[in-house]
Amino acid sequence: MKFAKLLGVLLATPLVAFAQAYPSKPVRIVVTFPPGSTPDIVGRALASRLEKAMGQPFVVENRGGAGGNIGAHEVARAAPDGHTLLVSTNGVFATNKVLYKSMPFDPDKDLKPISLLASAPQMLVVHPSLKVGTFKDYLEYTRKNPGKLSYGSVGAGSASHLTMELLKSTAGVFIVHIPYKGFPPAVTDMLAGNIDTMFAIVPGVLQHVKAGRMTGLAVTALKRSSLAPDLPSVAELGYPQLESLAWIGLAAPAGTPDAVVERLSAETIRGMGAQEVRDLLGKQGFDVVAGTPAQFREWIRSESDKWAKVIKTSGATVD
Repeated sequence: MKFAKLLGVLLATPLVAFAQAYPSKPVRIVVTFPPGSTPDIVGRALASRLEKAMGQPFVVENRGGAGGNIGAHEVARAAPDGHTLLVSTNGVFATNKVLYKSMPFDPDKDLKPISLLASAPQMLVVHPSLKVGTFKDYLEYTRKNPGKLSYGSVGAGSASHLTMELLKSTAGVFIVHIPYKGFPPAVTDMLAGNIDTMFAIVPGVLQHVKAGRMTGLAVTALKRSSLAPDLPSVAELGYPQLESLAWIGLAAPAGTPDAVVERLSAETIRGMGAQEVRDLLGKQGFDVVAGTPAQFREWIRSESDKWAKVIKTSGATVD
């Protein structure tokens, strides 16, 4: 028994020493979206805090494309030493594996969760010409006019797409999907009346709702948004199953030592909890949700199961 304990200590010693020496050089944080996007803002805020805490540069590199798969694949095949990290969204961690017929990597096997970073609800908006002022009116209109309305999304497989598909299957309505390449063109067409409705991150449409150019109906959360306190949550409307959050997480290549992951998680929780970070992300409509690797792993599993059902029911694909 004493020998077994001694052996355990000897085996663990190199890992502890490695974690204490980490990082030994600059760390790359690959963000799978372009500069100025919310994941980029989150990634840079995190990089700044980790750099101060750990004494080495944490450098953000933007690698967009294929719903985040290009940048995530780069991280998945990087050396598992903690010096290449990934900041990405729902798609990479939970939904792309169902949406894409083939993937260059397996997120469940090739990535190691470190921490969920932030999450945000979406807002359901309609063009004012529809003259529907409540969520109930909206459902009644769509049921009486199947296929008449069109909705925009920021791309096939995005949260804005899958949330509407969840609403369609839950409420038994049919609305035509119009995918766009990003948020700006979808909003432009919405304002022009070329599409009738969409789900969008609250800050992205809030100014248009306040100006009367769009009508806000609900937020996809269990409680009201502090940015739009006058709008009901889907939970209080009787549809808690429509909760849908856009979220951003941090991961490393599979095989990264547990001691390094634990240290990164602890510093991430500390750094993301800073009031200045919370205020910065609050302006983007995101809440800080930094937590442990185990909590993030369970979150990914739960989100994967939920959205896999929606994807299979709707037949959504990006191939």
